[in-house]
Amino acid sequence: MPNTTSAPLPRQVADAYVTAFTELDPIIGTFLGVKDSSRRLPDFSPAGQRAVADLARATLEALAEAEARPGGDSDGERRCARLLRERLTAELAVHDTGEHLRTVSNMHSPLHMVREVFTLMPLDGTDDWSAVAERLRAVPAALEGYRASLAEGLSRGLLGGPLQVTTVLGQLKDWIGTGAGWFGDFVADGPEELRAELAESALVATGGLVALRDWLRDVYAPAVEGAPDVVGRERYARWSRYWNGTDLDLDEAYAYGWSEFHRILGEMRVEAEKILPGASTPWEALAHLDAHGTHIEGVEEVRVWLQELMDEAIEALDGTHFELAERVKRVESRIAPPGGAAAPYYSQPSEDFSRPGRTWLPTMGETRFPVYDLVSTWYHEGVPGHHLQLAQWVHVADRLSRYQATVGLVSANCEGWALYAERLMDELGFLTDPERRLGYLDAQMMRATRVIVDIGMHLELEIPGHSPFHPGERWTPELAREFFGMHSGRPADFVDSELVRYQGMPAQAIGYKLGERAWLTGREAARAAHGAAFDAKAWHMAALSLGSLGLDDLVTELSAL
Repeated sequence: MPNTTSAPLPRQVADAYVTAFTELDPIIGTFLGVKDSSRRLPDFSPAGQRAVADLARATLEALAEAEARPGGDSDGERRCARLLRERLTAELAVHDTGEHLRTVSNMHSPLHMVREVFTLMPLDGTDDWSAVAERLRAVPAALEGYRASLAEGLSRGLLGGPLQVTTVLGQLKDWIGTGAGWFGDFVADGPEELRAELAESALVATGGLVALRDWLRDVYAPAVEGAPDVVGRERYARWSRYWNGTDLDLDEAYAYGWSEFHRILGEMRVEAEKILPGASTPWEALAHLDAHGTHIEGVEEVRVWLQELMDEAIEALDGTHFELAERVKRVESRIAPPGGAAAPYYSQPSEDFSRPGRTWLPTMGETRFPVYDLVSTWYHEGVPGHHLQLAQWVHVADRLSRYQATVGLVSANCEGWALYAERLMDELGFLTDPERRLGYLDAQMMRATRVIVDIGMHLELEIPGHSPFHPGERWTPELAREFFGMHSGRPADFVDSELVRYQGMPAQAIGYKLGERAWLTGREAARAAHGAAFDAKAWHMAALSLGSLGLDDLVTELSAL
C-alpha cells in the first residue's frame, strides 16, 4: 500500500501553489512581501503564460489527491479546496480561450502591473534601491514578453478593443513624458551613492515603454481598427465567472441593476431636496455642491484629511462593531501616481505587515476636492471596507492558508464587502449629513448603473420600457457613456475612464452590487437563524476571517455563522 502519511492536505497544496506561483510571478511576490522577488519581473510571453497554466493544471491534480486523504474533508480543508478549484478552473477557462493574448486595458494588464509594482517596493536603504535599479533594467524584457503575447493574439484573430489601445497609448505618453519620465521621477529621491545607476536604469525602463508604445501605435492599433469594444455573451459569461466566482444569471442580474437604480434614485431625490430645494434632479444638487459644498483644498491636505477620516473610523468602530488587532489598525493614505485610471484603489499589506495597507487617490490634476465625493469612497477603500477585510485575512492567514488570504482573492467578494461597508456606515449613523449621504447614494447609484451598462452594452440588451432613457433601444457603448454621465456626479474624465474600464474588464464592475447583495443576504439569513441572540460584531469578525470565497459559496458560509 502507498504511504499517505506525508501526503499533503488541500491547504498545503494551496500554499505550495502560492510558493510556485510567486516564482513565476515576482510581482505577486512583491505584493506578498517576499524579498527574493524584488529584483525580477514576470515572463508575460506566451511561454510564460503557459507555465502559469501548467502550474494550475498540476495543482488541480494534486488537489484531487489531497481531498481523498483522511482529514481532507474537514471544514477548513473543504473551504480552501473549493476556492482553489474554482479559482484555478476559472483562470484556465480564460487562458485556454486566449484571453491573455488580447489583454489591453486602462488599468488591468501586464503593462500596468509592471509600473504599479514599483509603488509597492520597500525603499528603506541602499539594498532596497539596488533592487529597484535591477528591476528597472528588467522592464524592457517584461514588456517585450507582453508584446509577444499581443502579437500572437493578432496572428490568431484575438484582438484587444480599439478604445483600450487608444487609452493605453495616452497613458504611455504620460509615463514616458518629455523629461525623466515616470520612472525617472520615481528614482529621483534614491540614495546619492546609487543616483547615477538609478537614473540610467530608469532610462532603460523608459526605453521599454517607448518600444511598446511604438509597436502599439504602428502595428497593433492599425490591426485592431474596427474590432468591437464589447465582448458578447459567451466571453462575458467566462469573465463573469472569473471576477465573481459564480455562473450568474446575467438577465436576472441586469433586472436587479434596474431595480436598484429606481430604489436609489428615490432616496437621492429626498436628500437632494434638503441641499437644493426644487432641484430638477439629484445631480443638479451635486453640481451645486461642486461649487458651494464643503471642499478640501490642496493635494497634501486631502491626503492628510483622508488619513484622519480612516483613523477616526477605526477609533469609532473598534471595540463596538469590530474587534481589531493592533496591526490591522494601521492603514496609510497615499496619492496615486499620475497617468493611471481615475478610480481610487487599495493595496493590501504585505504578509508580515511591514508594508501596511494603503489607499490611493488619483487626483487627475485637481487640487480642490468635494467632501461629498470622498467620505463613503474612503469607507469603501479604507475602513471599514477593503482594509478591514484584506488586512484581517492577512492577520488570520495562519488559520486559513496563504492562498485564501492573498492570491485566491475573488473580486466580487471584496468589492461586495466594501460596498456593504459603505451601507453599514449609513446604517450606523455616520452619513446623516445631507452632503455626505447624497454622495454615498451617488456612489451606490454608480454601482447600480455599472450593472446596467456593463451587462447591457456587452450583451447588447434592450433598454426596458420603464427606463427614463431610450426605452426599447439596444445598448451601445455610446449610449452607455451618455446614461452613465447623466446619472453620476463624477466629472467627465472620470466617466470616460470608467467606460473604458468596463470595456477592458468585462464583468468586473458588476461584482460590487452583486457582491453587496450576497453579503446582505448572508447577514439576514444569519440574523434570522439566531433571532434576538444575533451578535453583529461577532458575525462581522467571523465573516472577515473566512478568507476568500466566490459568490457561489459566500452566502452559504455567511448564513451559517
